[in-house]
Amino acid sequence: MFSLPKLSSALHLSGRAAFAALLTASALTLTPAAGLAQDYTPDAVVNIGSLYEPQNLDNTGGAGQGINEAFNGNVYEGLFVLTDGGDVKPKLVESYEISDDGLSYSFTLKDGVTFHSGDPLTATDVKNSIERVTAETSSSSRKKSLSNIASIETPDDKTVVITLEKPSISLPYNLSYVWIVNDAATDISNSEDGTGPYQLQEWRRGSALALVPFDGYWGDKPTNGGVMFQYFTDATAQNNALLTGAVDIITSIQSPDALSLFVDNPDFTVSEGASTTKELLAYNDRIEPFNDAKVRSALSRAVNKEKLLQAIWGDYGTLIGSFVPPTDPWYVDLNDVNAYDPESAKALLAEAGYADGFSFTLDTPDYDPHPVVAQFLQNELAKINVDVKINIITANEWYTKIYKSHDFEATLQEHVNHRDIVFYGNPDFYWGYNNPEVTKLISGSESAKSIDEQTKMLTEANRIIAEDAASMWLYLYPQIVVSTSNVSGYPLNGLNSQFFAADIKKVD
Repeated sequence: MFSLPKLSSALHLSGRAAFAALLTASALTLTPAAGLAQDYTPDAVVNIGSLYEPQNLDNTGGAGQGINEAFNGNVYEGLFVLTDGGDVKPKLVESYEISDDGLSYSFTLKDGVTFHSGDPLTATDVKNSIERVTAETSSSSRKKSLSNIASIETPDDKTVVITLEKPSISLPYNLSYVWIVNDAATDISNSEDGTGPYQLQEWRRGSALALVPFDGYWGDKPTNGGVMFQYFTDATAQNNALLTGAVDIITSIQSPDALSLFVDNPDFTVSEGASTTKELLAYNDRIEPFNDAKVRSALSRAVNKEKLLQAIWGDYGTLIGSFVPPTDPWYVDLNDVNAYDPESAKALLAEAGYADGFSFTLDTPDYDPHPVVAQFLQNELAKINVDVKINIITANEWYTKIYKSHDFEATLQEHVNHRDIVFYGNPDFYWGYNNPEVTKLISGSESAKSIDEQTKMLTEANRIIAEDAASMWLYLYPQIVVSTSNVSGYPLNGLNSQFFAADIKKVD
């Protein structure tokens, strides 16, 4: 792991020079400050500890949530941005108009925007960036949401006209997921060419990813000299790095036990935001016995999710009863649907023809908290004669085996995206849930005449999904960020795993 050298007044380094030093320096230890001063050090480098290293640097190529954390809003920007408060706001768009029939959007791009390579932003870059996401080879989770696009025209360098097959009330929101990439950048799996406030300095796989401020950035400059994402495979090692000053921030605490190290300690700040990260047991709904809603409902009723949440998170986290967190407009409390009831679980299994139970393999990512959750599920389901065989796999294996090949019976995964109920309207998604009524509601909600109408339709879809027990939604993670007390200005909610770094301030 890289550790950040202490920058002192005797050795004042710019952001870029600091990174050059840290990439070659031996590990040094920082001492957390006792309190946040009124001023901050503009050239101070911020060390960020994370458990989510990207698998590659292209968000259409199955890079995992770590790429959003490091690059979204930092290296790449979209036409729109989903703010940390959950609002959708124009970013690279100066203005836009919508036709009366809702089928045409005309966007005017901001002036003076350049890519990190120095090329100016043009409408062609935008067109090709959207087509990257919708391409047949794309693995973007938002590919389906943008499949409604009929054509993209570029009448001039500053104008993009998107024509839809049918109205889409969520188009600006969906476009917030599309990175605008320089059309000249043919392969971004190991490099980048975005318009964001930072550019990539170096990525050392398995260790760290360094971002430095982009001197030609069109907007407000970062309030720091750069950020270093340090990657850990073990939460304990990450916590120790914060305790010893090797990192300044942990983007997401993984257990309540870790919090006891930092709460009521003046050297650290503990902040809780709103989470969209759902821990779930996803079935392959295409295959027996998981294609039977009675079986899925029985499994849900057999698991004491409150006990699980307490075991993993203590007094933190939330039970949600569905895939929709309270921050989504179509949230309703569905915890009473298929609630814990082992006796009715046995009865449902008997009705479905599995009175003697059955066996299945649970493919489980190898990082916390999934292995512990898997053991809990194994113990709970054994009480209704369901034998769970746990198969531990890496994140790369999960992507290839499950997300891409759909070669599994059941799996554990955390889903971080905001407003991602749309995945249950896509029968081709990895879990294969296919209810025509839900598909109709989700696709039809895009043509809604108002936000209220859209919300009503998606609320109904949410209820059906819960009643179908399409997956087993175990709990909603808490969103807890811990930093040394000399750091401020970081995002709290981390929607879609974004971690906007430009406003982070550090007293060095």
